[in-house]
Amino acid sequence: MVSTVIWGTGNVGRAAIRAVEAHPALKLTAVLVHDQGKAGRDAGDLSGLGHEVGIAATTDVDAVLAGSPRAVVYAASGDIRPDDALADVLRAIRAGAVVVTPSLYALYDQRNAPPELRERVLAAIGEGGGSLFVSGVDPGWGNDVLPLLISGLGTTVDAIRCQEIFDYSTYDQPDSVRYLVGMGQPMDYEPPMIAPTVPAMVWGGQVRLMARALGVELDEIRESVERRPLDATVTTASMGAFEAGTQGAVRFEVQGVVAGEPRIVVEHVTRIHPSCAPDWPSPLQGDGAHRVIIEGRPRIEVTVEATDEGGNRSAGGNATAAGRLVNAIDWLVEAEPGLYDALDVPLRPATGRFAGGNRP
Repeated sequence: MVSTVIWGTGNVGRAAIRAVEAHPALKLTAVLVHDQGKAGRDAGDLSGLGHEVGIAATTDVDAVLAGSPRAVVYAASGDIRPDDALADVLRAIRAGAVVVTPSLYALYDQRNAPPELRERVLAAIGEGGGSLFVSGVDPGWGNDVLPLLISGLGTTVDAIRCQEIFDYSTYDQPDSVRYLVGMGQPMDYEPPMIAPTVPAMVWGGQVRLMARALGVELDEIRESVERRPLDATVTTASMGAFEAGTQGAVRFEVQGVVAGEPRIVVEHVTRIHPSCAPDWPSPLQGDGAHRVIIEGRPRIEVTVEATDEGGNRSAGGNATAAGRLVNAIDWLVEAEPGLYDALDVPLRPATGRFAGGNRP
């Protein structure tokens, strides 16, 4: 079995622990945490499995990597610490591990990543013999393999639109919701996530990845951003009040332009309450969904609603993102050491994980 480490136990890390425990080819051997308050707690407790698994979380990175794990799921955030996240990932690769992570946005489309970044990763791979696969948390499959699969069902394709639509009042990241996304901030506050060039930096790789798979040459990648204030104060269960007049919804697009028209689009529609921006796209039910729309002949629309951790759709999205990464590990272990993207790594059936099926 493939010895696997989970590094980080936030929204993605919790789901990754559960995914590793369920996978017949993987064995959880360590859990790394930054918070001293989590150190010593069992991985089953941290991940909400409902039972202990006999692995206590630790802050000792040196000791864990010295054990030469075959795989590392790097689930620590890279939003506000990209340099630290990259350093951690390179460290694991040099230790010989296959690393899967959502944290390095610039490597979603690794072939078009900044040369200096690719060179650092490839040097680490050459030194340690590890590998790296980066896929998104929003989730990656919703902006690459799913739309590309669906595009193959039609006769002609005029445009592809990938949507993430969510009520962030259920998202267990208060600092990210309030300061990175800007919910509850004055309308003259500039949220870092939608500052000029940032959306294209984060999601542009997925647009380029789809264009590459479709054989399309992009003229450029453009950004479009809209924000709406709350009409009334709303109170959330986990994050308290969001005042009237402050930001209550944000909508942005990262557009791949072909022949002067946006043809490949990644769109996010995010609210802190359903009452804000009711004219914008909404999930069919509940607090969130991922949707792919293929404009062409025929027109195809697919909505995916994933739930986890008591029916939470935000947790469901994190779980599917983690599942895509974790379920790639055994394929990557068998492949040559290298730098991989979503077009390289197949999405395979849940072999050995079907309820009632035979497991080793």
